[in-house]
Order: sequence, then C-alpha cells, then structure tokens
Amino acid sequence: MTNKKIESVQEIYEEGVKMDEQEINEEEIIIEKKEPKVSDLPGVGPATVEKLAKAGYDNMISIAVASVGELCDAAGVTEANARKIIQAARENMDMGFESGDQLLKRRERVQKIPLPSKAFNELLGGGFETGAIVEAFGQYGSSKTQIAHQLAVSCQLKNGSAVYIDTENTFRPERIKQMAEALNLDPIEVLKKIKVARAYNSDHQMLLGEKVEELCKDKSQNVKVVVVDSLTALFRAEFIGRGTLATRQQKINRHMRTLAKIADTHNVCIFVTNQVMAKPDQFFGDPTEAIGGHIVGHNSTFRIYVRKGKKGTRVAKLVDSPNMAENECSFLITENGVVDV
Repeated sequence: MTNKKIESVQEIYEEGVKMDEQEINEEEIIIEKKEPKVSDLPGVGPATVEKLAKAGYDNMISIAVASVGELCDAAGVTEANARKIIQAARENMDMGFESGDQLLKRRERVQKIPLPSKAFNELLGGGFETGAIVEAFGQYGSSKTQIAHQLAVSCQLKNGSAVYIDTENTFRPERIKQMAEALNLDPIEVLKKIKVARAYNSDHQMLLGEKVEELCKDKSQNVKVVVVDSLTALFRAEFIGRGTLATRQQKINRHMRTLAKIADTHNVCIFVTNQVMAKPDQFFGDPTEAIGGHIVGHNSTFRIYVRKGKKGTRVAKLVDSPNMAENECSFLITENGVVDV
C-alpha cells in the first residue's frame, strides 16, 4: 500500500513537472508571438517592408532610432506616415534607461583582439576592442596600414574574419601571407577570410560602409574586424576649400555613424586610419593634427597617434580613450608583422 502511494505521488510529481514545462513552453510561444515585427506597424504593407529591408531597416530598433527624413527616403512614404511608423516602433520597443550593472553585463560580450606586440596590447588594455571605433592617425610611413593588415590576420586567431575597405590602394595580399605564416596560420585560408573592396570616391566608400552590415549579419562569416584605410583620403580629395567644408564634415559624420552602429549592433572592431596635416600656427611641440577635426574625434572611441621613433622603431600614443589614461609604447614593423622592440 505504501509503495503504491509512493508511486502515485511520484507520478503526480512527474505529471506536475510536465505540466509546468508545458506551461512554460506555451508562455514562450506566446512571448514569441507577441514580439512585434516591422509588418505590424501601422501603414507598413509588404511593399514598404521590402523597401525598408533593402535600406537596412529590417527590425524595430533600426526604425525606432531612424529620423523622419531617412525613413521617407528609404520607404518613399510621406513625412506624416514616417512619424507614425517611428512613433509606433518606439512604443513597441523598450527605449528607456538601463542601470549600470546591466551595462556592465552587456560589456561582457566585448572581446579584445591582440597583436603580436605585447606593448601595443597593454597600451589598449589587452588589445583592440570590439564594439568600438579605433582611429590611428599619423604621417605617411608611420605604419597605420601595417597595423590594419595585422588586425585582419590576428582576428582570425579567434576564428573571426575581416572586411577591408581600401581607399588608397594599399592592401597587399603578399603582406597578409607573411603575417599569417608568422602566426602559423594557413595563408590561403587567412586570405579567404578577408573581404576586400576598393572605394573610388566618397559616395562609393559610404555605400561600402552600408554593405558591411550585410556581411556582419551573416553568422557564417563571423566578422570581427572592419578596416577603413583610409577614412578621410577620398573626402579630402573631393571637397576642396572652405566653401565645401560643411558638406564634407556632414558626410564624414554620417559615414562614421553608420560604422558606429555596425560596431555596436554586431560587436565588431572598426579600425580606421586617418591622414594628418601640419598646423602652421603652432610654434612649439608637434604640429601634426588629424584630418576631420572634431567630427572624427568625437565619433572615435579610441584615438592612437602613430609616429616614427629612433632606430627604425615606431611609437604609438593613446591620446583618447573612455576608460584609460594617455600612454605610449614602442614597437617594430618586421617581416613577421607588428612586434615588440
């Protein structure tokens, strides 16, 4: 009798667990069903959904943070309809504040991509950070492109891949081959995991920046690094004189905002190289200043000034960072890549 009671209790317990699991599964199904889609927004039909998706607005958050003008251009809707769509998307999204501990938890997904140079890694707190824009500026021959090549190779030690937007015809597969061999990686496999595109004007560069997001969405690619070498060369060549300065800065700002969104959304390290100019009114200290002014400076998470040192060395100085003090290190460029002195 006792055994039967025990069995019946056990059966009830197991039945209860099954019911609980069933309820949980049903709840999950309900939650999944309740998750809003772009097609659920007012005034958004199948044709509008397709237009929005082609322009990169394929989820609620992208529409919620878009401007009215951007949505009008993307979907061909009126300003009034664009406002309604954006407002509805914001109401469906949790657009409020979050606590510091939640942000700290989100920061756990950030990865560090190290270079073969330990000194360089220490300068950046362990390596190049994903989810951020890292800018390296300096004179010609200061090794900005070498660092870009090294990052495209080093990210593959973490099973990642790289996208390289080349604006100055400086990408060299032969150099990648040397760096890959130094890290005991298969050069051909490394080259296969680097997608390279040559930009011929500023509009082409901006278009390629938008196309990068499609590659990042493809999980099989596992993009970890996006290189733009160089960020300002084409803008500088096309927009000449003070009269065009405002237009140039607006375009650079839009381009960098696109890159920043990719970095944050897909947890990718965006590495941009930048040209410099000499300040003629500076009589003391280093007259070198990065192109792009405050627009580039404010959009970059980390800024590194690279210059030539003594006896063939290079010096990298961290001039801006959200969480680290100014510091500098020395490194060498050899056949093996970016290494310690």
